[in-house]
Amino acid sequence: MGLFTGKTVIITGGGRSVLSDGRCGSIGYGIATAYAKEGANLVITGRNLKKLEDAKEELERLYNVEVLCVQADVDNSAEAEARIKKVVEKTIEKFGRIDVLINNAQASASGVMLADQTREQFDLALYSGLYAAFYYMRECYPYLKEAEGSVINFASGAGLFGNAGQSSYAAAKEGIRGLSRVAATEWGKDGINVNVICPLAWTAQLEKFEKEYPEAYKANVHMPPMGHYADPETEIGRVCVQIATPDFKYMSGETITLEGGMGLRP
Repeated sequence: MGLFTGKTVIITGGGRSVLSDGRCGSIGYGIATAYAKEGANLVITGRNLKKLEDAKEELERLYNVEVLCVQADVDNSAEAEARIKKVVEKTIEKFGRIDVLINNAQASASGVMLADQTREQFDLALYSGLYAAFYYMRECYPYLKEAEGSVINFASGAGLFGNAGQSSYAAAKEGIRGLSRVAATEWGKDGINVNVICPLAWTAQLEKFEKEYPEAYKANVHMPPMGHYADPETEIGRVCVQIATPDFKYMSGETITLEGGMGLRP
């Protein structure tokens, strides 16, 4: 029996992406794999239904868990909130509870300098990241309170260090950090643990960023001291499992910077 057998975890951006060499290149899928190995019921969401279905097939086949995949994009349309409500409704209908919410999904126009950013590009980052985290947290709150569960939100060194060419992405990620701090303060009395992870992993998105914006990549992305980027499953996913485990809840409200080989570092 795993640590999360019988419990339910929602992971946004949980579709399966692959690197050019065929390895998994998705943080969300890496996290889903780590929880699947602990027996969790999984709800994975994202914009690309094919990636979600690929993830569902592999996770159920390899780990004998139940996976609900729901296509749900958060944008500036009037329907965005309703989509998130539907995800939560489907989760409760299928599994009856929510124990962990992981807000990992994020889209952005990285590589575009601040003076060249359009309103549409800025909105893309804010709605897919900050607003999505807000909607999911608000809708999941009653169930997280009942379960005394955990929220794990993803921010980025782009905001911590002010990476050039990532203004809208950094703004969204710093907004998520602020939102998480407030949630940790307000929801601590309810037994809900809230943390932020700032990862540096080699993903399909980062691989694409290197190819499309080589100068911005060289200026902003640096190899961690241990000589490798964090692995989506064995490092990032396992940290997500660890900090949501009832007998090892990391101090609520803390930001965890996770680079290759660094483990937990507040």
